[in-house]
Amino acid sequence: MKKFIKVLKWTGIVLGVVIIALVLFIQFTWNRKLSAPYPQISASIDSSVIARGRYLAYGPAHCASCHMPVENFMEVERGKQLPMIGGWGLEISGFGTFRAPNLTPDIETGIGNRTDEELARSLRHSVGYDGRFLMPFMPFQEMSDEDLTAVISFLRSQEPVRHEVLPSEIGFIGKAIIALGLIKPEGPKQTPPHSVKIDSTVTYGKYLANSVGNCRVCHTEFDVNSGKQTGPDYAGGGLFPPDNLSGGFAFISPNLTPDSSTGVMAGWTEQMFVARFRAGRVQQRSPMPWGSFSRMDE
Repeated sequence: MKKFIKVLKWTGIVLGVVIIALVLFIQFTWNRKLSAPYPQISASIDSSVIARGRYLAYGPAHCASCHMPVENFMEVERGKQLPMIGGWGLEISGFGTFRAPNLTPDIETGIGNRTDEELARSLRHSVGYDGRFLMPFMPFQEMSDEDLTAVISFLRSQEPVRHEVLPSEIGFIGKAIIALGLIKPEGPKQTPPHSVKIDSTVTYGKYLANSVGNCRVCHTEFDVNSGKQTGPDYAGGGLFPPDNLSGGFAFISPNLTPDSSTGVMAGWTEQMFVARFRAGRVQQRSPMPWGSFSRMDE
């Protein structure tokens, strides 16, 4: 009996040491500085470049849907081009609370002190100006150089607005997942194109859906904690938990593939597709930024 108690005692001591070591490892390594290349992107003052960036930010890339106080979301949906002062918050239980920052050129609370290359690195490699890991909420890693330049050029062209947004807060589970490498910065899977011809082609449609509009990420099943893809591309199943806009409802994204039995658009014509997008928001609580997509050019 004494021997058994002794074994239990030493087992407890070992487990305690392991747990303490793991906690210390997580606390001291989760926020380590990361390195990533700086894309050679420089903002332009060309009005046509800025106009393209504005179109993307309020349209298919829907930057304004998140970089805005939540109470202004429906105004943006209805087409009001409010300054992107940040403030949207997303809380994932145990993982953390994430807040979209101010993207106006304000020096103290916005991007006024950030270089073009730092902004481009954040969008393309999920690494902040200070080397911290940015959660992969912005799937623009393979946005073309020209469109990345256009978006940054537009952001620079805004009027600076002083609006302080609290930094995101990572919970212990989130820190552990980051420290253990279960979720990592997203970078381009292939060399981003310099430009993509704007046209009604499969190539441009694929680019919009994968690299600009975020259709693939939302309409594919992913593990909420790790961010890893668990289902086929565009087959639906993406879970959107209840939040402060959904009125307590959860949403599951539908299957967008042409499967005849489960694909929500399998029987649609091109005209039906365009008409649905032009109609904008029908389900008022839907997490999809229908307003932004309804203003896409044909």
